[in-house]
Amino acid sequence: MFYRPENGHGLPHNPWNAIVAPRPIGWISTRGRLGDNLAPYSFFNATAYVPPQVMFASTGVKPDRPGTKDSVAQIAESRVFCVNIADGPLKDAVNASSAALPAGTSEFEAAGVTAVPCETIDCLRVAEAAASLECRMTRIIRQAGEANHIVLGVVTGIHLRDDCVRDGRFDLSQGGWLARMGYRDYCIVTDTFEMIRP
Repeated sequence: MFYRPENGHGLPHNPWNAIVAPRPIGWISTRGRLGDNLAPYSFFNATAYVPPQVMFASTGVKPDRPGTKDSVAQIAESRVFCVNIADGPLKDAVNASSAALPAGTSEFEAAGVTAVPCETIDCLRVAEAAASLECRMTRIIRQAGEANHIVLGVVTGIHLRDDCVRDGRFDLSQGGWLARMGYRDYCIVTDTFEMIRP
């Protein structure tokens, strides 16, 4: 099968949602004039080692945030954000925080997670997260399409949950790495292996 995206695929579900998978989930917390926000983004990844840097992409709009969503709007205001990394046991809280709540409503409360202050930025983070990456925004890039944005940031502080540090390594093999597969499908990765680079 071959198709050009502009001509459609003819399938009952868009295959693009599931082709690039599994995708890590950036559970993004932000602070803005209207309050604190927490939302998951599966267009997320790390982009550099030194200094450590990350990106996430936001697609779509909310009726009360013309042209974007709460996360991007608040990062444009504050220029900071925190990426929380969830393991398998937090999957329901991550999903709960994806609800399109009115701007200014705390998804921390809706998801039943604990909000605690970051150390290097004026933002909250998820206390239960396996890791939290405090970030200063470096750029917001407008992508092709009506409401597609990429947010880039440099990491200024890293929190690791104590039980996720084993033998000197960050390790989520107990709770598993939570990832998005596409459509309504997710996975919890616990089966890993090592390979030595040639």
